Amino acid sequence: MVVALPAVYDEFDLPRTDLAARALRYAEEAEPAVVFRHSVRSYLFARALADRRGMKAGTDFDDELVFLGCVLHDLGLSEQGNGHQRFEVDGADLAAGFLRGRGVQEQAVAVVWDAIALHTSEGIASRKSPEVALAHEGITVDVLGLGKESLPEGFAERVHAAFPRADLAYAISDIIVRQALADPAKAGPLGFPGQLLRHHLPPGALPGWYDLIARSGWGDRPTPAHPAAPGT
Repeated sequence: MVVALPAVYDEFDLPRTDLAARALRYAEEAEPAVVFRHSVRSYLFARALADRRGMKAGTDFDDELVFLGCVLHDLGLSEQGNGHQRFEVDGADLAAGFLRGRGVQEQAVAVVWDAIALHTSEGIASRKSPEVALAHEGITVDVLGLGKESLPEGFAERVHAAFPRADLAYAISDIIVRQALADPAKAGPLGFPGQLLRHHLPPGALPGWYDLIARSGWGDRPTPAHPAAPGT
């Protein structure tokens, strides 16, 4: 059954399944508008990159799973999804629960979980399934602009006109930092959230890699070719 979507989506080729429509509505109701629009743009960019490479939906990848991975990927930045893990994993867990509640098979749930949990994991997501890799690429294009030169001419302008950015990259960073300041367990020192949090704390408040190995208690010493970092 083809499901009707609001008019703003008419010029874009979104999956029109009941599950896709429910996921879209779920994300829109749960997330701040700036985050939700980012999630939609991420899918549109992911599909455009797939099309550019000649990848065919239904043959080379499951389009609905790419859509679900993109549209639900930032649920961890919603109030509902704000748990005690890094936001990517909180979001993946919430999305998995949403999908299981609608009878989605575990194999498909696992793909979406990976797409969400790994969406900030450069060099890892790209080695997973095509759906995970495409979601990662679409999300990366929208946040950092990496790969935008591969988009069709004028496509990004059309997407941004329909789904305005509203300073997305800074807005989303602020939400991640706000969550981490309230619950430092969400921002381990070696992960992406920890990198953001470090910029908002006094120098040395959040340990870096060399701080951690210096505190390991094993007595490891820097080699002559690799002196200790300043302050360790």
